[in-house]
Amino acid sequence: MQSEFFRQIKLFFPNLPDKLLFHVPNGGSRNKLEAINLKRQGTIPGVADVILLIPKGGFASLCMEFKTDSGRQTAEQKKFQKQAEKAGNKYVIVRSVKEAIENVREYLIVSEK
Repeated sequence: MQSEFFRQIKLFFPNLPDKLLFHVPNGGSRNKLEAINLKRQGTIPGVADVILLIPKGGFASLCMEFKTDSGRQTAEQKKFQKQAEKAGNKYVIVRSVKEAIENVREYLIVSEK
């Protein structure tokens, strides 16, 4: 889902600075040694999947957690959401590429009005 999201972002928002919207590689399956090394390097469980570092509409950034229709947040993800929102960030859970694109559009365009 995230690969398609980034493909569509380039189509719908060609002027979006490419270094300010990124995937946080926290999830996925890893071997034990790789997981240990990533943790030592600062990987933090629960951080949102995609972050847009552009302040808009009174928010510092947009944090998006991608979930399947049946997917649920982990305790660590809920903790990150609470901390991110408290720090002035917008946090959304998206369940499709369309929903993710709509959230970016709303964040970038609607919040300018």
